[in-house]
Amino acid sequence: MTAHEHVKATRETWMDAARHALITAGEEQVKVALLGAQLGVSRSSFYWYFRDRQDLLDALLEEWEATNTAALVAQAQAPAANITAAICNVFKCFVSQDTFHTPLDFAIRDWARRDESVRAALDASDARRLDALQEMFARYGYAPTDALVRARVLYYMQIGYNAAELNEPMERRITLNPYYVACFSGQDPTAPDLAAFAAFARQQVGERHDEQS
Repeated sequence: MTAHEHVKATRETWMDAARHALITAGEEQVKVALLGAQLGVSRSSFYWYFRDRQDLLDALLEEWEATNTAALVAQAQAPAANITAAICNVFKCFVSQDTFHTPLDFAIRDWARRDESVRAALDASDARRLDALQEMFARYGYAPTDALVRARVLYYMQIGYNAAELNEPMERRITLNPYYVACFSGQDPTAPDLAAFAAFARQQVGERHDEQS
């Protein structure tokens, strides 16, 4: 491997290429030779950063846990004046590409259908996310079973919403947000809660537009 290759193929570039392959083609296409050809570097470059292909796959799983699962848990635990504000905090997680990587989440779910160890990691992650949401409802006075059911409805609705790939305009989501929050909480959200979420969501759209310009 040349010094030029070492500079060109950083650990981050290998991870970016592997993540893209996982999302677009599945884990079977996360292969060192294929990724090296895409990056225009020799396979030896790979071994500066990873022991082998399994090490790279493990790194993808760890990244997913450290972004998606950790982000949702953090948003569920974020301070909020009331349950409707807390739910809006969780919704912020799903409108920020920097916070929750939806395509990666579904790539992991697809991978889990063919790999028992990934299935176990996914099950543990889902359980951790649901526990955080149930604890969120419990903090605001919901009884244990009520908190559990509301957490499940909120979480599985969001997973289903993402799976449906509605490509709904953000303004439409903002318009419907009061009804979603009321449905999940049984309470009407306050105007400040809704305004804060709307401002955050519009900022995300603006930043994506700037990146694409």
